[in-house]
Amino acid sequence: MNGSSSPLVIALEEHYWDPDLLALFPGSEGKRVPEVAKRMLDMGELRIREMDEAGIDMQVLSHGAPGTQKLDAATSVRMARQTNDRLAAFVATNPKRFAALCLLPTPDPAAAADEIERAVDKLGMKGAMIHGLTNGKFIDEPNFWPIFERAQALDVPIYLHPAFPSQVVTDAYYKEYTATYPLLIGPGLGFTVEALTQGVRLVISGVFDKYPKLKIILGHLGEGIPFLLWRIDNFLPRSTGRAFKDIFRSNFYLTTSGFFSDTALTASIAEMGIDRVMFSVDWPFNNNKAGTDWLKSLPLSATDKAKMAGGTAKALLKL
Repeated sequence: MNGSSSPLVIALEEHYWDPDLLALFPGSEGKRVPEVAKRMLDMGELRIREMDEAGIDMQVLSHGAPGTQKLDAATSVRMARQTNDRLAAFVATNPKRFAALCLLPTPDPAAAADEIERAVDKLGMKGAMIHGLTNGKFIDEPNFWPIFERAQALDVPIYLHPAFPSQVVTDAYYKEYTATYPLLIGPGLGFTVEALTQGVRLVISGVFDKYPKLKIILGHLGEGIPFLLWRIDNFLPRSTGRAFKDIFRSNFYLTTSGFFSDTALTASIAEMGIDRVMFSVDWPFNNNKAGTDWLKSLPLSATDKAKMAGGTAKALLKL
């Protein structure tokens, strides 16, 4: 852990797998590099040792993909509750080092709204994470809005995490290159395109007009939206309400998960402000020490570095 003179370091897109949920998706573990899979299933010595070696004070844990978005409604409700209960029990064993974002059974939006309330009020979780589309449906569709209504009422954020594109999109956009570049449909490009689309659709859907205090987190430095913000805003004018850029800047937060780039960070801070950018590693897909070494090297003031390292996350998640 850090010394008293160092800023608090909170990493808030840090993953694990629950074996029972993973078992519903045969082959998922085998698609990962063995060392990554081992860390995803580790909830003990290895995880904490690598946090300590890197100087990370706290991980905010979230279940890695696959989540509950591709399950049928009944199964998603059952597995979300079971998985959240288990994660909460783990966090309770070491609350100084861990906090959590819950899974939501979005195939049943009403149940998902109830689950985020249960997870926050009863289990002490700090928000929720949603992995990609829900059985092919974008999260901005009105039937999902009860989730956002409840998140606003609870004053907790929802983290929109990417997932693999649908097979139709993969075939149309990436098929010729997936054999040579298998990560193209994932972190190479596909994840970004899907999550960016989710974020843009959410803004233009009007959900923030109805729930103006709703808080959304996007990883990977905003999935490209900060770089595109001027252009998107210029071509998607709003006839009523706030402009696209104003909604994005006031309702969204970004994390550095898996994106340790000085130039991309500079652009993100310039568009969003330092108070909207939070440190994350995306462990175990990225290395903890690579993340904290980069954080230490950044040409930021001590005040701004402390905000990004953990201060903003501590306030946003009420840690």
